[in-house]
Amino acid sequence: YLWHGAVRSAKHTVSKIYIAVETVIGISAVLGNILVIWAVKINQGLQNTTFYFIVSLAFADLAVGVLVMPLAIILCLGISLNFHSCLFICCLIIILTNASILSLLAIAIDRYLRIKISIRVCDFERYKNVITSRRICLSILCVWIWSILVGLVPMFGWNNRSKLEDNQRDFLSCRFTSAMSMEYMVYFNIFGWVFVPLIIMMALYMEIFYLIRKQLKQYASKSTGNGLFYGKEYKTAKSLALVLLLFALSWLPLSFINCIAYFDPSTTNSPSYGPILLLAILLSHANSAMNPIIYAFKIKKFKDAYMKIIKTYILHRVMLTDSGSGEHTLDEICQD
Repeated sequence: YLWHGAVRSAKHTVSKIYIAVETVIGISAVLGNILVIWAVKINQGLQNTTFYFIVSLAFADLAVGVLVMPLAIILCLGISLNFHSCLFICCLIIILTNASILSLLAIAIDRYLRIKISIRVCDFERYKNVITSRRICLSILCVWIWSILVGLVPMFGWNNRSKLEDNQRDFLSCRFTSAMSMEYMVYFNIFGWVFVPLIIMMALYMEIFYLIRKQLKQYASKSTGNGLFYGKEYKTAKSLALVLLLFALSWLPLSFINCIAYFDPSTTNSPSYGPILLLAILLSHANSAMNPIIYAFKIKKFKDAYMKIIKTYILHRVMLTDSGSGEHTLDEICQD
């Protein structure tokens, strides 16, 4: 009896720590991604193709802070809900995860096309004629529509309702694994919409770095002409590849844990399984708060826009010097 009481007490303590950390991450994700969207809005130098996709990613991360964090706490507490309400909460988490990863895939494709088109036709302006704002907006719309369709698949029958006891098919203690089919999660979502896009993105960035380095070898000087273009493209690619790397490091542990639990259910009986799972969930959610920090340290225009927002709009100070509001090319954005 004392042992079971100690176990319950430990689980209660872990749950309280989890909820506290989720709250901090949620607030950080909301504030950070509002800054990202605001920065793009006020800085014309950030209003171009790649950064439209970054705004799409920021909206997904913002939604994680606003919606997923509170819903994750509900799943942690196991609050009694209608089955389909519980299932919809789980689907919403999947939708936003898919939107993040497909936005990253769109960014990788955009960077690849920028380099490939420029090399193929020997014209740096050709990219702007091919990748227009209209096509970018259409791509972002497709990212979100596809994310919603893939995430809502369990609502149409691929779920755990048929496996539940009769008294749980209407109302149940809402947990992710109670409502969501792990076959859907592993075979369809993780294998199809996490691993495959990550592999494609890794291949694209490897090709991007290969093409850029190949061009840089032809142009010894990086201060003028082609050398300047490819030098700045290399810096941009490194910054965006870092965003991808952190996404992979944040989400792969949870994906691997779900796969292990599905193929070897006995692992879920381990006393360490619960805390490790919660830690992996926190790591995945923390990714939503990481990107605004990366932009601040790696992309000078973002850093300048953040400072302007904080000083002018938040602290009600007037900037002593204006950073300029003229048109900038993407080549000018990333600096040391």
